[in-house]
Amino acid sequence: MMTHAAYDCDVLVIGGGIVGLSTAYALTRAAPGTRVTVLEKERGPARHQTGRNSGVIHSGIYYRPGSLKARYALRGSAELADFCAEHEISHATTGKLIVATERSELPRLHALVQRGREHGLPVRELGPAQISEHEPEVRGLAAIRVGTTGVCDFTAVATRFATEVTAAGGIVRYGAEVTAVDRRPWGVAVRTADGLVVRARVLVNCAGLHCDRVARLAGDDPGVRIVPFRGEYYALARPELVRGLVYPVPDPAFPFLGVHLTRGFDGSVHVGPNAVPALAREGYTWPRVRPAELLSTLSWPGTWQIARRHWRYGAGEVHRSLSRSAFTRAVQRLLPAVTEDDLRPSPAGVRAQAVLKDGTLVDDFLIREAPHTVHVLNAPSPAATACLPIGREVARLALRRARGTGWKPPAVESGHCV
Repeated sequence: MMTHAAYDCDVLVIGGGIVGLSTAYALTRAAPGTRVTVLEKERGPARHQTGRNSGVIHSGIYYRPGSLKARYALRGSAELADFCAEHEISHATTGKLIVATERSELPRLHALVQRGREHGLPVRELGPAQISEHEPEVRGLAAIRVGTTGVCDFTAVATRFATEVTAAGGIVRYGAEVTAVDRRPWGVAVRTADGLVVRARVLVNCAGLHCDRVARLAGDDPGVRIVPFRGEYYALARPELVRGLVYPVPDPAFPFLGVHLTRGFDGSVHVGPNAVPALAREGYTWPRVRPAELLSTLSWPGTWQIARRHWRYGAGEVHRSLSRSAFTRAVQRLLPAVTEDDLRPSPAGVRAQAVLKDGTLVDDFLIREAPHTVHVLNAPSPAATACLPIGREVARLALRRARGTGWKPPAVESGHCV
């Protein structure tokens, strides 16, 4: 067994998004003095899913009672608002409308009312006139208002986590892409692209779009493949058309919430996202293609199962991606006054969607353990909302794994990791 001094750190976190940094933050709080290192391949935090979403603090109304998404979003939304207030991070609790525009959506809307009440959320049913009171330009047959939904600056939250980690003696290294993982009886050794080697008791994989690849580097079979879906956004040139947050009734067959309208903490309004297959893990535009990553997606049997089952839905999404007029018509179902000229292109995001071999889209957060490792294998929306409870749970599992190497939580320990 290696001595304490031979380890560069106790827990090594791969990934500097909001989940990885929340995990590192939770580790420093749960066991002060624990030596924590975070490796992030980009030059700063939150460069992918965290910093490229609609910035919504979700209430938890959509998620199945008892699921990790429901439990962590319900708890995490309140905790995140408190964290933002404590650290003076831009945020607002705005509430949102979920609007049915067709009669076929009314049963699903009613089911959401029941689910919201099961969760103990403040849910109010609205008719057409009441919709107009909240959102004068929005049209629908019926809607529900969820009062606990809000918006915040998730990039600022992730950056604050990093600040707190370094203040507690941890290390956050940017520009450190992991290229090799060597698991040994005593722990793991990780090598980065620039030749840095970090030895740790436990590895925590929060690599988001690359989490399945990192799991395989560690010698573990993740049992899933990340299939990337690009979400394309527009900024509304007339933000006065929308007062708050407006969503369609989601289709329960898909994990995507549909094109929605989001007034951010800065007063701008974003419209989107759609959901189209990305041709690279970080494929933020159609021309962005990485052949090896595309081959990885296409060689996974689950990808073809998705295509076979949902090709009509996918074709519609691709059509709206390639045609701004088609996208505009989709938005007009909620916001009739919008025109094609009102939509200005905005940066896209890519959702890291875990897919099983049989084509099942993993619907809940997925965290798996292996010797000396904890892998976060599915953490799309509402992971940013739920980052604090997710971080605590992953930290708990990592500390349990660390104790298995003979490590004991220090009372207070000086010194840094690497």
